[in-house]
Amino acid sequence: MSAIIMSGKLLADEMTIEMQNNVNKLKEEGIIPGLVVLLVGEDPASQTYVRNKEKRAKSLGFHSLVKRYPADISEEKLLNEVIRYNEDPSFHGILVQLPLPKQIDSDKILNAIDSVKDVDGFHPVNMGKLLIGQPDKIPCTPYGIMKLLERYKIEIEGKIAVVIGRSNIVGKPMAQLLMMKNATVTVAHSRTKNLAELARTADILVVAIGRGNFVTKEFIKPGAAVIDVGMNRDQNGKLIGDVKSDEVAEVAGYLTPVPKGVGPMTITMLLYQTIESAKKIAASSKKR
Repeated sequence: MSAIIMSGKLLADEMTIEMQNNVNKLKEEGIIPGLVVLLVGEDPASQTYVRNKEKRAKSLGFHSLVKRYPADISEEKLLNEVIRYNEDPSFHGILVQLPLPKQIDSDKILNAIDSVKDVDGFHPVNMGKLLIGQPDKIPCTPYGIMKLLERYKIEIEGKIAVVIGRSNIVGKPMAQLLMMKNATVTVAHSRTKNLAELARTADILVVAIGRGNFVTKEFIKPGAAVIDVGMNRDQNGKLIGDVKSDEVAEVAGYLTPVPKGVGPMTITMLLYQTIESAKKIAASSKKR
């Protein structure tokens, strides 16, 4: 058996055509989707990620702005910047790039973003809506994974899903989205006992543990769909996932690659939600 590779890049390209049509329609109504990214400090990974977001946003014709701040910015000043963009009608999405420096409380900053403009889906209001099964803005990585499962016609209802990782960014929202599609979900993590044995029960295995090549073929049920969220560097600086892909591909039915798997979908869903936010804000202003 050799796993079918689930190309996030291919799906992202397909969705980009649809998004471009939506942006063109909005522009005919005089609306330009606006996305502002607040980037603090010089973290190389963040710089690369933000650069990719900006490139994609501009290619779609967004009003795209990256605001860069020194690493020693005060929490109060950054809060004021968030409030400023909350009140700026030319922006429909606000993203604060994480991680933030130690002097800043990340939760306080994320909670200050207007939940309507929270296109990353991390605001407590949006997390709460997801938890009660009425999602509005959804964390982009799990949202992108759901789109990939749909694109490759992976059956979810009635299936066993195991999510390795319990973060607010991936693990918890991923579990909720799978449950909403009627999967039976177990959330595991680094302290779970008999982790490989548990993972082998999964028809759908989502790995977001942050350890390069952690999941080997011993973790995989034959024919399972394996989603690798990991982004790590090996000793040679090569980008690798949390899944040891060469050997897992021999057992799994489906597998996302690293790179060009989950990563392109994360940025795609961010832009998708910015367009949806622009539509909703425009519709709301018409009603007034």
